Order: sequence, then C-alpha cells, then structure tokens
Amino acid sequence: MPLLDHFHPPLSKRRHWQNLHSAWANALRDLLNGGLLPPQFVAEVNVSLAGQLEVDLGAFEEPVSPTAVSQDVALWAPPNPSRTVVIEPGAQDVFELQVLSDKEGPRLVAAVELISPGNKDRPAHRQAFTVKCGSYLLQGVSLVTVDVVTSRRADLHADLLSLLSLPAEPAAPDTGSLSATAYHPLPGKEGTRLDYWREPVVLGQALPTLPLWLTPDLSVPLPLEQAYAKACTSSRIAG
Repeated sequence: MPLLDHFHPPLSKRRHWQNLHSAWANALRDLLNGGLLPPQFVAEVNVSLAGQLEVDLGAFEEPVSPTAVSQDVALWAPPNPSRTVVIEPGAQDVFELQVLSDKEGPRLVAAVELISPGNKDRPAHRQAFTVKCGSYLLQGVSLVTVDVVTSRRADLHADLLSLLSLPAEPAAPDTGSLSATAYHPLPGKEGTRLDYWREPVVLGQALPTLPLWLTPDLSVPLPLEQAYAKACTSSRIAG
C-alpha cells in the first residue's frame, strides 16, 4: 500500500486524518497482541483529544506464568542502528513529576507515537512533544515515532537530539522531511547509550518495518506498512 497524503486535497476532503491515525494505532495493537509480542507483554492504545488528537501506542510488561513465556519472537534480528550516541548523565533536567503507586501493575517498556499536525504546528507544541519523548528515553522506555504529516514542516527528531544535548545528524535531511525512527535507550554508569534507526518516509512508497525494543536484548518487528494497509482498508481508502 503506497503512503498517501492524508493532509492535502483530494484525500483530506474525503477522509479525516484523525480517523486514519486511530485506525492505524489500533491495527498496530492488533498485530502486536496477535502474536508478535511474547505473552508477558501487551500493547494498548491511548487516544487523547485535547484540542488536537494525539495517538499513543504503549507496550507493557506484566507478570505471567513462566510456562507461558515463549522466546520465539527473539529469533527476529533487527538491522544495525543508523547511529549510536551517548546521553551523558546529569546533562538533562528532570522533565516530570512522578506519582507512584505501591500496587503491582503493568510496567511501560515501549511507546509508539504517531505524530499529528498539532505536534508540529508551533514551537510550544514541538517542545512539549520532544520533552515527552525525552522523558521516555531517560526512563529507559524505548520509543518509535512516525511522521507522515505533510501539512507542517518540522524535524522533531532533530529537536529531540537538541533537547538531549546530542550532536545533530551528520547529514540531516531537509527540515520537514517525513521519517520513522526507533530509539533504543540502554542506561549505564557512563550514561545512556542511545541506538536509533531512522528511515525516510516517502509518499507513494511502502512504509518501513522498525524494531520495537521490549528489553535491552529483545525486540520485535513493528510492521508499519501492514498496519497502515489495514487502517486504509478499514477506512475505505483506496491506494
């Protein structure tokens, strides 16, 4: 299914991008829970309407019977990262106030962010989004961001690197270019090592498959293309 432009006519006049994003997140959840995730993990969708729609997909780890745990998904080997950098300890501010409960419950291990126009439309919104992503990484939560928004020009990946005081891409693409990026933080005594896989996203072409990291040494494929095709089909959008 070639990637379509959901933010400009003629498609934007016939279908709402919000519906596509919601359907896409739900398709990713169904694929992950349908067999890609081991039994001790579960994916859940969070859709927030606060002026702008925001779609998040989280992968959680929860206790299961040892006999129910299968390691079959570990056979998938991700490609080498696009780049490895180190986030120095103490270089960042604390981004959030945490309210903790002593009750046992699922623990967030990964998040998928489908970027919306509202994430890119003004400096305050871009900063809020990158702070949220930076908080995930500094807590050791792996992250995937997917930007198919053609109606706003902003490089949120570059903003995130700047927020974390990391060097810019050696050969950064033009501002506003579409991309999908998987981030794998590995906290250590010398700082957090951050591996990331950044793939360009091009209208008219298939979307990439990226690694979704669940533990330091376990990842599963995140089938963006397969889920996107299912979302388009369920929304009656023809390729």
